Amino acid sequence: MTDQTKISPAHQIPEHARRSQLRLPSWRREALRTTFWVVPTLLIVAAGILFAITYEIDLAAYHRHLGLPWWVRTGSADAGRQVLTAIAAAIITTVGVVFSITILALTLASQQFGPRMMRNFIRDLGNQMTLGVFVATFVYSVLALGSITSLPEGDFVPHLSITVAEAFLLVDLAVLIYFIHHIAKSIQLPEVIAAIARDLNRAIGAEYPVHFNALDGDDHGSSESLTELEEMLGKPGAVVTAKHSGYLQFVGYGQLIEIAEASDAVIRLAHRPGHFVVAHRPLATVWPAGAARRVAAALDKGHVTGPHRTLTQDPVFAIDQLVEIAIRALSPAVNDTFTAMTCIDWLSAGLSEVSGRVLVEGVYRDRAGHVRLIEFDPSYSRMVNRAFDKIRQAARAMPAVIIRMIDALAHIAESTTNSQQRSVLLRQAEMILRGAEEEVPEELDLAQIRDRFHQLVQCSRALDDSLRSASVIDAPPLR
Repeated sequence: MTDQTKISPAHQIPEHARRSQLRLPSWRREALRTTFWVVPTLLIVAAGILFAITYEIDLAAYHRHLGLPWWVRTGSADAGRQVLTAIAAAIITTVGVVFSITILALTLASQQFGPRMMRNFIRDLGNQMTLGVFVATFVYSVLALGSITSLPEGDFVPHLSITVAEAFLLVDLAVLIYFIHHIAKSIQLPEVIAAIARDLNRAIGAEYPVHFNALDGDDHGSSESLTELEEMLGKPGAVVTAKHSGYLQFVGYGQLIEIAEASDAVIRLAHRPGHFVVAHRPLATVWPAGAARRVAAALDKGHVTGPHRTLTQDPVFAIDQLVEIAIRALSPAVNDTFTAMTCIDWLSAGLSEVSGRVLVEGVYRDRAGHVRLIEFDPSYSRMVNRAFDKIRQAARAMPAVIIRMIDALAHIAESTTNSQQRSVLLRQAEMILRGAEEEVPEELDLAQIRDRFHQLVQCSRALDDSLRSASVIDAPPLR
């Protein structure tokens, strides 16, 4: 963590940005989305309700209380049984064969894309709907099959229910065609990379507010609060340890702020979502120490750990997924330069978006303006390094990838808002250049790499000069 005892008013978050941070997507929603049972279960329930409706209509028609439309299929009980049996058998066989082959194809594809390919397959709503439609049709057909009985007035045949089952069969055929097209498209490498990039952009939009003027917020008497905070942090605090090991998936910031306000305490978190937490190791520090027991109980309910990372509150996870694909592509076994460059392009797009966002969100205040929660600060340099370090190390002797990385840094630099961000990018470019000078033997390749590096430096200087010029113009006149 950065030095949290030195907190300036410029690190405050305007109220609209703070509320946006606290309204992050629920971890429960993400957990339900990453399952293969929620959507199919809902569709099975819908199929059961639909059968109950059509069954009542069939009963009314059987007792001559109403007439069925002309397009409703009619026939004997044996014919109805044969039709429904054929539909149920065909559907359940199709589900087993198609999904088995699909999972096999995804397993092979995950060897190149990474083990998270299967998780993305499960998260896909189209795949969940496909399974749900097939299973719902099977359940509906079995229910209709079981309703064919012999009554005193003759055999009861649910003609409307059989017709609806046949209609479902046509829908299933269309869904099957869609599913095959969707899977064939989704396992293509550019689609996989673009989908991860879209997840990155959504995570950035949810986690980080758009850039704002630091003077727009209400100070809430922040000077007094910061003075009290510095005095409090100088005293010994109580350490709250983690109860379980795993990746930190979600932190309930709003809940922690409320409990800290009620206890008149300050909580400093030692980890951000995405970090690995070890059981019985420090999870947070609480001031004053007397409030630690109450805060520990709330913290246990206010965070979630699990065996894997998620995109909820953790945009860096999407960056790591793109980097994983890139370094797999650069491995000697694959040697796919173009895939690595595609990943670099999408990383530059995501970091360009981050460059215009507010990352200094480590301090949260209550309604009275008192600091209640301090978290591990998100760092622009950390995100840039996570995006380029491993690729740079794997591509030290690949001029094409090196040039693409420097160009990507130049594109990101055009979206930066301050010189500190550009310094981070220049530092990364300098490491790329040093690695290239050590590993690339061809002088013409080195000359091209140096030329791209100098273009990046000139771009950064031009942006710094324009920022200084704008500061001079906006400065108030001397009196």
